[in-house]
Amino acid sequence: MTAAGARGTAALTLKSGTAWADAWRRCRAVAPEAFRDDRVLNLWDAGWRADGRVLPATSPVDGTPVAGPPRLDAATARHAVRASLDQHRAWRHVPLPERRARVAATLDALAQHRELLALLLVWEIGKPWRSAQADVDRAVDGVRWYVDGVDDMLDGRAPLDGPVSNIASWNYPMSVLVHAMLVQALAGNAVVAKTPTDGGVACLTLACALAVREGLPVTLLSGSGGELSQALVRAPEIGCVSFVGGRDTGAAVATAVADLGKRHILEQEGLNTWGIWNFTDWDALARVIPKLFDYGKQRCTAYPRFVVQRQLFDAFLAAYLPAVRTLRVGHPLAVAAPDDPYPALDFGPVINAAKAKELQDQVAEAVDRGAVPLHRGSAVDARFLPGQDTSAYVQPVTLLNPPRSSPLHHAEPFGPVDTIVLADTEAELLAAMNASNGALVATLSTDDPATYERLAPQIRAFKVGHGVPRSRGDREELFGGSWRGAFVGGELLVRAVTRGPAGERLPGNFPDHHLMPRRT
Repeated sequence: MTAAGARGTAALTLKSGTAWADAWRRCRAVAPEAFRDDRVLNLWDAGWRADGRVLPATSPVDGTPVAGPPRLDAATARHAVRASLDQHRAWRHVPLPERRARVAATLDALAQHRELLALLLVWEIGKPWRSAQADVDRAVDGVRWYVDGVDDMLDGRAPLDGPVSNIASWNYPMSVLVHAMLVQALAGNAVVAKTPTDGGVACLTLACALAVREGLPVTLLSGSGGELSQALVRAPEIGCVSFVGGRDTGAAVATAVADLGKRHILEQEGLNTWGIWNFTDWDALARVIPKLFDYGKQRCTAYPRFVVQRQLFDAFLAAYLPAVRTLRVGHPLAVAAPDDPYPALDFGPVINAAKAKELQDQVAEAVDRGAVPLHRGSAVDARFLPGQDTSAYVQPVTLLNPPRSSPLHHAEPFGPVDTIVLADTEAELLAAMNASNGALVATLSTDDPATYERLAPQIRAFKVGHGVPRSRGDREELFGGSWRGAFVGGELLVRAVTRGPAGERLPGNFPDHHLMPRRT
């Protein structure tokens, strides 16, 4: 599908210096050891290696061919993990002041190349420019907080017996994956990371190249989860498994680490919900609605479900519909003149054309089975280049009452699709808000503080906001994932990847105990 009919198409062009070819040339100039003419390299045993079968890849932005992941086989991954253990045994004895200095130098290098890292995120995973820069900034600023305060966090603690293995989804390569890797290294561990299959390999390669130059013990591998899981999850050398992603894959990882008694951090998505009950501040809600569509709701803390008191439904729609009609969608690099600023967009494409089709099919099926379409965005209003491939773009959609047979009723869509469910009683409100039996975040909008205090504890989410969205959090803010393994955030992230006193029980949800962290 192309954008030939989009309004104003002929006036738009690619911003100067932002083509994928420009980004690739800059990568080769900055880190020639990690990039070849036609591929990125894998990083293991402290060296960049041209191994693995390179898969073709295209950008969700407009179908431009981009760097594909060089997929290793299981045997090579096992060798890489064994080599990482050797790095770990050396690194754990490096004094903390030196570790801190090397991580700080890595952060300086990441900050120096902020714009290139952000541009790679635009092309590889379709982030608008503002969101891409924020992903880089949150990684750098978040790790600096640990660099400044890690002494107290590590008091009485020691690195793990083996490296930390990281498997993360594609949507936040810097602020989730790179952030975790650098904190793990700061705490005295070697780190192993798998590049997400769906995108981000060039951005992660550049970030790891900058880290390795400062002497950090980093391993970066590409491959299918099924083929590499034996090495990255089950290998005896691994001291901890850190997973961020979907529930199906997360369940398999959880079973493996439980069987092995291995330290683990499993952050899995759920259906995050926003409840409306005895509420009147519609102007405040209208202001926040567009922000909830950041990056097309392709984030683990997005809110795709509203549960609304039936008698407030008309007032809710009066606030919601005008707000959702303001959303700006399009090519993240399309401008009217080559030297114009980057466009201010709420979101661009979803991660790939297959995901776009999946969402469109789910919406169509839900409507066929009785869901009521309340809003459909139009591609006529989107910002596209002349004739560009738009197959990975999904315009915002809002459905009332998706049928129980639809995935949109109980699962996170991971795209710009909102669903609304009506409730007549508090019991119905809570049941609808707990549709996925566990979520990362939730919000309840109610004018009565007593009502919030009474209902919030019954909402099955790690974080519940009172009229405001909750996020994964930065710095000292805690995060609990979807109730598997160690909780993280603040000092808990350091505790999760270090050993404390004998018999210590970490805050988290483990097979043998459930311990909530102290909250301040």
